Amino acid sequence: MKLVRYGAPGAEKPGLMDGETLRDLSAHVADITGDMLDDASLDALRALDPASLPAVEGTPRIGACVGNIGKFLCIGLNYSDHAAETGAAIPEHPILFFKANSAIVGPNDTVMMPRGSTHTDWEVELGVVIGKTCKYVSADDALDYVAGYCVVNDVSERHFQTQLTGQWTKGKSCDTFGPTGPWLVTRDEIPNPQALDMWLDVNDTRMQTGNTATMIFTVAEIIEHLSGLMTLHPGDVITTGTPPGVGMGMKPEPVYLKTGDVMTVHIQGLGTQRQDVGEDA
Repeated sequence: MKLVRYGAPGAEKPGLMDGETLRDLSAHVADITGDMLDDASLDALRALDPASLPAVEGTPRIGACVGNIGKFLCIGLNYSDHAAETGAAIPEHPILFFKANSAIVGPNDTVMMPRGSTHTDWEVELGVVIGKTCKYVSADDALDYVAGYCVVNDVSERHFQTQLTGQWTKGKSCDTFGPTGPWLVTRDEIPNPQALDMWLDVNDTRMQTGNTATMIFTVAEIIEHLSGLMTLHPGDVITTGTPPGVGMGMKPEPVYLKTGDVMTVHIQGLGTQRQDVGEDA
């Protein structure tokens, strides 16, 4: 299934994609949130006849594909080819940072560079949505705890991230820096999360091209590691790193976003995002 949240910010309704048709799930669930991402609840939705659900008219705004996200956990330097382009050593363990939930927006919402920013960058990433409470889980069992997958653009202000004396979170948590969606694709549709092509364009120029096969730590290994540190709850989102082609790695000089740019972000089977870039006054 491809689960969707649509409507104005803060007033999104639940839906699902029936081919190219968006259908309303409001009669069956209040929202797409952690409390309905367990296997039994998803099976109940899967049993519905999509044609029996009301079609949504027009082209409503699409919100983040999960509402009321608990933790937004991010893994850094998790692609061997991205680590190489930045000159960083391959990490011994997954690098973890957090993204503030106030950064989360819909997949096509405007990304607003923070006041005075000159180093705002892009990062296409595979998002993993936890479906049931998860602690001390082995890699062998880890994918059973996944509700589904989604596209995330881990937008990053590199000066804030590296020069403001602190953790990466400073450059990762600006408002609108977490476009998420368009869909939550349930795990049955993604049998192997380590075989997904991904790309990101800026102004129709291909900047990133990659595949989740080059992850240093697999989705299952990430879940094993994180669940050994903290309990993962339904509705938590994990972003899993980015392939090469980020602006800070461009040669001979870094390239960063500017007002008026357009990012297009895609992962195989998970859909496409499109964000205009604006600037906070």
